[in-house]
Order: sequence, then C-alpha cells, then structure tokens
Amino acid sequence: MSTGTRTLMRRVHEIMFRLPAMITCEAFEEFILAYLEDDLPRRQKIVFEMHLRLCRECRDYLKAYRASMILAAQALTDDPDFQPEDVPEDLIAAVLAARKA
Repeated sequence: MSTGTRTLMRRVHEIMFRLPAMITCEAFEEFILAYLEDDLPRRQKIVFEMHLRLCRECRDYLKAYRASMILAAQALTDDPDFQPEDVPEDLIAAVLAARKA
C-alpha cells in the first residue's frame, strides 16, 4: 500500500470516528459480548458493525475474542480431543489458570 493511500485511509478513519453515531474502540470493547450474543438493539448493532468495517484492530480483536470464547467453552467441557488452532500460548495459559482458580 502506498504512502498516499495510507494517508488517505488514516484521514477517512479520523473523520468517520468523529461522526455523532460512531463509537470509539473503547466503546466497541464494551459492546462486544452483547454483539456476540446477538443482544444489541438494532441501532447499536448497526453502529457496532460500521465500526467493525472501518477498524482493522477491532476486527482482529473480535476474532481473538471469539477464539478465546471457543477455547474457554471447550476447556469447560473437558473435551480430550480439543486442539486449539491459531490461539496464542499466553491466552491458553491464562484461560487454563483461570479455570483452575
């Protein structure tokens, strides 16, 4: 990606997050569980998904959050055949430590 394209994308990103209906990355984190449980009101879901389309970091965060939920669910069922894929080792250790606590 060229420098000009990155600069343009950064400017669009800054403008979009100043819109009255747009949420910040911090607000995104507050709504993530409700979103995954399909528990957001329609308007909030639209705003959440708009942020998701515009913010690569939050898309990556959502992907990791989903993976950790799957890992936690599998760990709770004591599935001996469960083999996590693409899950960071420190996340696995944290989930297993929390489970033991």
